[in-house]
Amino acid sequence: MSRIGRLPIVIPQGVTVDIDANQNVTVTGPKGTLTQWVDACIKVVVENSQVVLTRSSEEKEVKSKHGLYRALIQNMVTGVVNGFAINLIIKGVGYKVAKNGNKVTFSVGYSHPVEFVEPEGITIDVVSVTEVSVKGIDKAKVGQVAANIRSIRKPEPYHGYGIRYKDETIVMKEGKSGKK
Repeated sequence: MSRIGRLPIVIPQGVTVDIDANQNVTVTGPKGTLTQWVDACIKVVVENSQVVLTRSSEEKEVKSKHGLYRALIQNMVTGVVNGFAINLIIKGVGYKVAKNGNKVTFSVGYSHPVEFVEPEGITIDVVSVTEVSVKGIDKAKVGQVAANIRSIRKPEPYHGYGIRYKDETIVMKEGKSGKK
């Protein structure tokens, strides 16, 4: 069996997992509700406050889906209990960020400020003038929104100016050397 797929998912207190006839897994918790469709080759069963996934055959594609759907359901359970957050740092001379309602305005060296609208289900918090936190219950959506914000001004390799993840390391290039 798949090393990831064979592990049962423990359902915490206050979380419910429902599976309908169309293989839609719905996870409801204190922070919200998430739904994920599961392929018919993977069987999902709730037993003894655990979610167990089994596969129908030993084909390579089915094996890979076994681990994939287990990870997706685990992320759903984690999301409705704790949520996910990604922090971004804005670095540069005069670079800053501000929030008005559901719009976040980035001043990152362009001739105009760039406005970014919060998607539904995602909260963008301005921690400081140079730090932004993207929060939500759907891990994939939080990651995609953070990537979209980072793409507004990717970090450049000479000074590191731009928008980067808080834990990201920028490999710096050496500048031109003078004549000798």
